[in-house]
Amino acid sequence: MTFPELDPHSWTALGTEGALAAAADPRARAESLSGLSGHPDARVRALVARHPNTPVEVLGALAAAYPAEVLGNPGLPLMRLARPGLLGVFPAEGVQALLALPNTPGWVLDGALRHEDYSVRAALAGHPALGSERLRALAQDAGWQIREAVAARAELPETLLRQLAADDDYDVRKAVAARADLPGDVLRGFLHDSHGMVRASVARRLDLPLDCLLTLATDEDADVLSTLARRTDLPRGVREWLSTHEADAVRSAALQAWSVPKGWLTRAEHDADPEVRAALARRPDLGPDVMKRLAADESEMVRRALLDRDDLPDEAVLALARSPEADIRLHVASAEGLSPAVLDTLITDSDANIRTVLAVRPDLTPTQLEGLATDDNAEVRRAVAYAAQPGAAALARLSADPNAGVRRAVARHPDLTPDMVLKLAGDPDDGVRLAVAGRADLSGEVRAGLQADPDPSVREEAGHLAEA
Repeated sequence: MTFPELDPHSWTALGTEGALAAAADPRARAESLSGLSGHPDARVRALVARHPNTPVEVLGALAAAYPAEVLGNPGLPLMRLARPGLLGVFPAEGVQALLALPNTPGWVLDGALRHEDYSVRAALAGHPALGSERLRALAQDAGWQIREAVAARAELPETLLRQLAADDDYDVRKAVAARADLPGDVLRGFLHDSHGMVRASVARRLDLPLDCLLTLATDEDADVLSTLARRTDLPRGVREWLSTHEADAVRSAALQAWSVPKGWLTRAEHDADPEVRAALARRPDLGPDVMKRLAADESEMVRRALLDRDDLPDEAVLALARSPEADIRLHVASAEGLSPAVLDTLITDSDANIRTVLAVRPDLTPTQLEGLATDDNAEVRRAVAYAAQPGAAALARLSADPNAGVRRAVARHPDLTPDMVLKLAGDPDDGVRLAVAGRADLSGEVRAGLQADPDPSVREEAGHLAEA
């Protein structure tokens, strides 16, 4: 069989080296190359992407992974002559990969400009070598995502900037409002934009003139005022007014500024809205006494806001360990450095999942583990069997546990005494004996007994280790 006659479904019979040779053969047919394009070896697929006989549709499918090979395909100029809209059959991700290459040729840019997928045109809108004609066309594209991408370009002629500042879509105007090179009159025009998100975008500008800040402070949109409230460069009276605003979102935002007066913290702790108290709980300058009180807050939102902190005092952690929400207590049970008081509280938790998590902690005492070894829940008892050092008393209890699953788990523990191993080797449960048979420390007597076990899996396991 010659490579040109290769059945596209039989390339797997060639092996990797044969597939490489087939993909490199200048006489390879389109059908064979189509089959080879799905080869698991990347080198084969790359050769197909460079082969002049590869069909356009296959090149399109390969372009995302092999854009340089596709663009360097010697057959591409003829394909373009035969199919002027060649890039139109390429999937969006393939064209985007071509656009990401350095020195993208102009015909690719033009093809992307005409591509029906808006994500391709949006990617093109960010290309550094667009040229003025393509840029103007994209600034008038029917897709707002494309016009938004144009508005976000690092450099934009003022004529297009002003055109996009008056765009019908607020996302486009919002992108313009965030630009650093806005003319003063355009910036002030945005202060009265019909959409609050555009005005909020202006409110985020670090260079916003004071008169613009004061104008936005009279806005009625809570998002705009919340954005302003996070700033520290407002006049004192404006900041104070926003910190006591009737909208809880605005008061909460005021507590997210880099620095706030200490009096605000005291006032926020007693705020009627939990969102404000939750914002307070996230502040890095919160004192330990406040953390302790917030950990016992009546609002779940406030208590959850404390969970990501790593500076909680023990009293606050203890309060969270007593939260009514099981997942909050579970979060605490998984934390490092818990105090004995917190551990004692969680060990008696009503949720078995929490006690199970505790059972494998390395900081539990043998007495605590022995207590968990008598837990009503078998999952908890089994977790104790996985503890690094559960202690002799706990191991003895688990070895005699009524649940076979617990005995199976403890049967593998390295700290079992010879007597415990001997007892488990005669367990009525096949799974327990199988676990014992897998131990490497068995005495000759115990191993011999297991090699004569009525269960073939146990005999095989014991014999396998004996051979090893």
